[in-house]
Formats: sequence, structure tokens, C-alpha cells
Amino acid sequence: MRIQAVLFDLDDTLLWDDRSVKETFVYVCRHAQRSVGVDPAELEEAVRREARTLYASFETYPFTQDIGINPFEALWADFRDPDHPMFAKLRELAPRYRRESWTRGLAALGVHDPQLGRELGELFHEERRKRSYVYEETYSILDALKGRYKLLLLTNGSPDLQQEKLNGVPQLIPYFDHIVISGSFGRGKPAPEIFEHCMKLLGIRASEGIMVGDKLTTDIKGANTVGMASVWINRRGVPHDQEIKPAYEIRNLMEIPDVIRTIERSV
Repeated sequence: MRIQAVLFDLDDTLLWDDRSVKETFVYVCRHAQRSVGVDPAELEEAVRREARTLYASFETYPFTQDIGINPFEALWADFRDPDHPMFAKLRELAPRYRRESWTRGLAALGVHDPQLGRELGELFHEERRKRSYVYEETYSILDALKGRYKLLLLTNGSPDLQQEKLNGVPQLIPYFDHIVISGSFGRGKPAPEIFEHCMKLLGIRASEGIMVGDKLTTDIKGANTVGMASVWINRRGVPHDQEIKPAYEIRNLMEIPDVIRTIERSV
């Protein structure tokens, strides 16, 4: 069976989102250091912890889990989708969430300054937008695949936020025949429904596509569920999850053509 299509995850597969988040935290926490003398690394750790806890306390949490919006995306998202009531609720909560995450992080270090917390929250909201990175091999692999395979981008997240990420690297968009964002579809990876939707768009069966992504619990689990070959991009060589097993594991996206050849030789 010849492979007809390659499905890609976006964050930390093609876009280097972890770097963008980390650099923004460093920038904002150093600003706090200059203001009140806190240790920037300790503040980052405290804010990340407080943000996760606060995020999980909101009534929107089950929805964000289903769609796939993480706490640090919510620290800079605006949630401008006008049609979904849960996005409207998130839009209402967002300023408070930013303010309280940073205020509580400061308080954990003994600094009780809600005004500074608000300032840092808004600074993170602004600065994260300025940092868009792709991995070194992203465009090379897309150049190698474009025209030979149908390409689809399948990303979890809020529609406006994921579109904003793509707008930050506009040269990425034309590579794809389809872009599917979970917040627009209504379910996120690993739900089989979103993979089935993608296969319908592409006009393929599961055996004719591969899914490339960095997250075992979403990209790999979802592809496995529908019977599509899963390719785990594991750049840092993290330990393997024994419950969710990728069909293939790679360290660099340029290994994808070899994976495709292996699949095609095995059938």
C-alpha cells in the first residue's frame, strides 16, 4: 500500500513552542527581578505551578482538556472565537487568569504585589507573541514531501491562537492542503473523530497515511486508535511510555522519508 498523505502536528513538531514559552518566561521573570529582586528561575517555577493549579480549577477545564489547550497557551491567548460559549467563558476568564497566575507566583516567593502581578501577566501576554520559531529541518522536510504526498496540519488548540501562531510563520501555511484545528472541529486529538475527519478531507484510508507528532498521549494515541501509522518525533530521547507505543520513533523530521519507505516495503 502506497502512503498517500502525511499528517503533522504543529506545536513542538514543526513549531518550537517550548522555546517560545521558555524565552518569554525568562524575559518576564528577569523584568520581575529588576523590579523586586526575586530569583527569576524560582519565579518561573512558581508561576508555572500556580498557573497549572488555577487553570485546573476553572469550570472550563474539561473543555480545554478535550480541545487541547494547555495552561501556558492560556497565559497569552485571547480566545476570540465568537461562536462557542466555552470560548466566550475563557475570553472572560483570561485577564484574571493571567493576573492571578503571576500574583500567586510572586506571593509564593514572599512578594505580595497584585499590581506587579497584573503587569507581569500582561507583559507575558504581549511578549509571547513576538517569539515564533520553527525547527531547523521544518522547511526542508516540507519541501521534500510537498507534491509527493498530501499534507495536512492537525493541531489541538483555540482557533484564533493556533491561527496566530501560523500567522507568525506565514511561509508554513502554503505547504498544507488542509489545516484542522481542534477548537474549530469540536474535539481534539486523540479523539478518533478528528482523525476520521482528516482522512475524509484527504480522501484516504488509515493505512494510506502517517501521523507525525511529539505527544504520545494525543498524536500517537489518536493515530494508533484509528489504525494509522504513528511516527513519534522524540528529539530529546525521553523514555518510552510503555502504554502508548508509536509504530516508529525518530529524532529528526528528515527521517520521515525513510519511515515511509519502510512502511511501503512491509506491505
